[in-house]
Amino acid sequence: MPELPEVEAARRAIEDNCLGKKINRVIIADDNKVIDGISPSDFQNSVLGKTIVSARRKGKNLWLELDSPPFPSFQFGMAGAIYIKGVAVTKYKRSAVKESEEWPSKYSKFFVELDDGLELSFTDKRRFAKVRLLDNPVSVRPISELGPDALLEPMTVDEFAKSLAKKKITIKPLLLDQCFISGIGNWIADEVLYQARIHPLQTASSLSKEQCEALHTSIKEVIEKAVEVDADSSQFPSNWIFHAREEKPGKAFVDGKKIDFITAGGRTTAYVPELQKLSGKDAEKAAKAKPAKRGGKSKEDDEEEEEQELEKEDDSAKPKNQKPKGRGKKPALKRKIKDSEDEDDDADGGEDDSDAEEKVVKPRGRGTKAVIKKKPEEKAGNKKPKGRKS
Repeated sequence: MPELPEVEAARRAIEDNCLGKKINRVIIADDNKVIDGISPSDFQNSVLGKTIVSARRKGKNLWLELDSPPFPSFQFGMAGAIYIKGVAVTKYKRSAVKESEEWPSKYSKFFVELDDGLELSFTDKRRFAKVRLLDNPVSVRPISELGPDALLEPMTVDEFAKSLAKKKITIKPLLLDQCFISGIGNWIADEVLYQARIHPLQTASSLSKEQCEALHTSIKEVIEKAVEVDADSSQFPSNWIFHAREEKPGKAFVDGKKIDFITAGGRTTAYVPELQKLSGKDAEKAAKAKPAKRGGKSKEDDEEEEEQELEKEDDSAKPKNQKPKGRGKKPALKRKIKDSEDEDDDADGGEDDSDAEEKVVKPRGRGTKAVIKKKPEEKAGNKKPKGRKS
């Protein structure tokens, strides 16, 4: 799943290429699972002709600030991604759209063409993302309920230690709690705990001052490094556990030490038993407990965990007593849909098969017909709109 570094890379790409430019054309997908609380036509009409002033982010959420509200807001889900035609933006396994595919991609949910011809698209293969149109994104859920951003609003060491001292839960699920710190997901949590030499199931309040300091430092260093390289995992340090997280149990090693896999906070967790040991009461409790069978979960199990986590985030993001903008769409016909379009994450690391994806879930169409900002001197009917028909 895209985490803080991936979303920050997308934000920076927009900031570097799109600011000060007017939106001349808009295509919003006819997909009411992703386009949340507003009809495609109302969404299009609300942003057409507006100028992009800034790109902002908190945690794993991104929004475009226009010259006047409302603002498009993006919750990336499992495979949300920003693409700018002709501009290199970070690509991660589940989001990568082949360069040979049509443009905009059939997975595009939000597409705009700017006044200089530059084109931007938000795609989502898995349909767990949410695209909203909000007057003030920071004032409504999910952004309003997020904890301090791990990159932009870091706690001091003392604040961090005092906060951990109050938490009676284990450290891994606490780090995944976006209300505690926003932006940390599964791979970052595993990485920072490994770098700090802390067991994922150690109770947060039991951490020593030295452990709190080590964890505070590792969060800062891991996130800053990942952001520095625009979330390009091929440039992550070779001594990161990240590179072996998807190896099979018994074949996963980092710096020559064996990686084990357990479940922590409902998520498959990679750690190094030799370096990350339980201490105090947690160690005593583990010693008395019946030994559990160790082994990695299947990729399908891990994806199911991610889907459940996203569903919880989605439920928590539903606004209280707030009327959605626009008419919205009629509910889809009841049918069983398997929201698993791409298997590009296979153990062999092969390319994703778009044809196979289409057999699982049929596309919900290209969205409504593009709305085009015409120049004043143009006469209706004399000029065909750019882009393909939908």
